[in-house]
Parts: sequence; structure tokens; C-alpha cells
Amino acid sequence: MAKSGSLKSTLAVSLNNYLDAGAIVAGASGVTLWQNYLGLSEIHLGWLNALSANALGAAIGAIIGGFLADKFGRKFIFTYNLLVYMTGVLIIMLSMNFPMLLAGFLVTGISVGIGVPASWTYISESSEVNNRGRNICISQMSWGVGPMCILLFGMLFAPGGYLYGPVEAIAHDIIGADAAQAAVEVFSSRVVFATLFVVAFIAWNLQRQLEESAEFTVNKEKDQSSIVDNIKLLFTNKIAVKTVAFLAAIYLTWNLVASVMGFFMPHIYETAGGLSNEAANMLSCISWVFVVVTTFIISFMVDKVAHRFFYVFGLAAALTAWILIIGGGVSTIAGIWVFTILWGVNNGSSVQVFYALWGSELFPAKFRAGAQGLMFFIVRGLSAVWGLVFTFIYGDNGEGFTLAAYCMVALLLASLVVGLIGMPNTRGKSLDQITKERYGESI
Repeated sequence: MAKSGSLKSTLAVSLNNYLDAGAIVAGASGVTLWQNYLGLSEIHLGWLNALSANALGAAIGAIIGGFLADKFGRKFIFTYNLLVYMTGVLIIMLSMNFPMLLAGFLVTGISVGIGVPASWTYISESSEVNNRGRNICISQMSWGVGPMCILLFGMLFAPGGYLYGPVEAIAHDIIGADAAQAAVEVFSSRVVFATLFVVAFIAWNLQRQLEESAEFTVNKEKDQSSIVDNIKLLFTNKIAVKTVAFLAAIYLTWNLVASVMGFFMPHIYETAGGLSNEAANMLSCISWVFVVVTTFIISFMVDKVAHRFFYVFGLAAALTAWILIIGGGVSTIAGIWVFTILWGVNNGSSVQVFYALWGSELFPAKFRAGAQGLMFFIVRGLSAVWGLVFTFIYGDNGEGFTLAAYCMVALLLASLVVGLIGMPNTRGKSLDQITKERYGESI
């Protein structure tokens, strides 16, 4: 691929981030509707979260997809993976019972995981030296646009929303005029997932037209290592092992906080802030607006300013937000708004931006995607466990909120300290230069 086309390819591949975050938020925004329709318990909801794109489903997909992308190519993933995603979303749309819904969440989550390592790797490999950070930021903007749009759709299509009338009419046409109210209302969630199906179809058509990464093609011509060979090398090379440990540490500690917020943020607003469901969804949506705006601004500077500045800036915003909560800040509307803005700013200049950037820079092409898949597996897998633990800490009505907030602050501090200690200096360097500096000529 010509380097001049990096922005176009970045936009096409970035739709995967829209679908990733969109799937998480679509599940969260409609979870109460599915609970009422299928009579689900809190344990059922915990399993939906654990096996979804938010956690274990994505973890399973990532470790598979990363090594497949290194063996068969980034384009191989783009050609077939979104067909899996559309299948998962379709199962959710048509779900009539809990096993079917759980299967849909799992299949969608696996597809999300498969796509992530290939996407970040492809964006990095198709970027010029002076805009690699910008392109990663653009992909992260898509990660913000997804929840923002899905939450907006959720509000419009939900019972009482401006567009619920047409949804209700469609539901009655399909399942009958005398259908139970819960069966009618859950159609709003089915419609939200239908929007993801449409975007996935568009993304699949765009991505399967992309050319293979030039760096992958060159590496493949001179290296015929098998998947097993690459896995062995990843686990035996000391530099690679240290890099995995560093990146997994900063991403895990931050993501344990972010994953909880991604699934439980509206619930937290309602139970800890005393807001209505409509107001909670509105504030969640507004938070994502700040994510998109912040990432957009940073995209113009990330290749020109030291990464350390933006890394600290994002985590400082996150820590301030949670310290505000510990001090009782969410007991007022003003405090809730400050928390919303600060958390949005954190996500816009987040650890995930730099994890995606450094994860695609600090490994050689032969196991670049596989290493990212391994780390994503570790992080999302542990996030699944943490999601279940968090519900016990938080309590049914938010009675453990202060303790949960202290846990969040400790995790964010760990991400800040480890990041500052191990932060690499890769700005302005080509991927080949970074690989030779770190691994020499042997890889």
C-alpha cells in the first residue's frame, strides 16, 4: 500500500473500534430490557458481561486473531472476520432465550478480539513515521464515536424515546398486537444492534478492498516461521517478554477501571448519583463526546510532543475524577458534571491510545500482532474476572461505592507509575529502526 493512502486505510480499519466499543455499549444500554424480557438474574447479567466484547469473548478472539494475522496476513483478518461479527450481532437481534443471547454476545466478542491486533498493527504499518501517532488517535476517535452513537440510538429507540413509536409498531407487526410489553420493549435493543450490523457490513466491504501491509509482505518473503515458531520466540526472547510485561501492566491497570465504566457507568450514575435512567444515559453519551474531542485535538500534536506529557495528562484527569468521587463530589449535579468531563478527557488521552501505539511499535513484524493478541487476551480475560468481583464490592445499590473508588484510584496510580518508569522513546522513528534498536539484526 502506498504510504499516501494511510489516512484512507486508517479510516476504513478504524471502523473496527466503532464496532468494538459499540458492541459493549449496545449490550449495556439494553441489558435491562433483555433482563425484563427473559427474566434474567444478576448472575445471568454477569455472564453476559464476562463473555462479551468487554471481556472474555474478546480475550479468546484476540489470542487467536493475533497469531493468525502474523501467519496469514492482516488482510486475511479483514476479509473474513466481520462476517463472524455480523453473525454474532444477528444472533443477538433474533434471540428468544438466554442461551441464544449469550451465544450472540460470545460470537460478537470473539470477532472483536480477532480484529483488534490486526487493526492496530495494520494502521501502524501503513502509516508514515510522522503520522503514526495521529493515525492511532484517529482509530481511538472511532472507539469514542461508537459508544456516543450507540448511546444516542439507545435513548432515541428506548421506551419513551423520540423514535420508540416506530420501533413499537415494527414489534407489533412482527410478534402481534397482543404481545407482552417486555417483548415489545426489547425490540429497541434489537434495533440498536441492527445499526451495528449495518456498520459492520459497510466496514467489511471497505476493508476487504485494502491491500496487504507492505511490511508484512516483505517480512513474509524472507521469513517462513510457523505460528508455533513465533509463539516460542515471543515467550523466549527477553526483550519481547519484558515488553509484554510492561504493556500488559499499564493497559491492565487502566482497563480494569475503564471496562467497569464502559459497562456500569449508567448504573453508577443512577445508584451513586441518584439520576434517572434517561439522565444517566445522557451523561454517559456526553462523556463520550469529550473522548472524541480530546482525542481529535491530541491527534494533531501526538507526533510532535513528548508522549510522556499526554500520558500523564490523561491519567491525571482520571485520578482527579475518582478523588472527586471519594470526596463526595457526585452528590451534586456540578460534581457529576465535572466527573463526566474529566473521565471523558481521560479516555481521550488514555492509556489505550499509547498501548495501541507502543504495542504496534515495540515488536518485530513476525509476531507483532500475536504479541498484541496475547496482551489483549491477558487484559480482557482478567477484566472479565474483575467485572464479577466489582459487582460484589459495589453492592446492589452502590453501598460499596467508596471502597470501589479507592480500588480505582490505586489501579490508576499503578498505571501512571509503571508507565513513567518503562515508557519507550519511539516518536519520529520508523518501525524498522525501532525493531533494530531493540532486537538487533537477528529478528
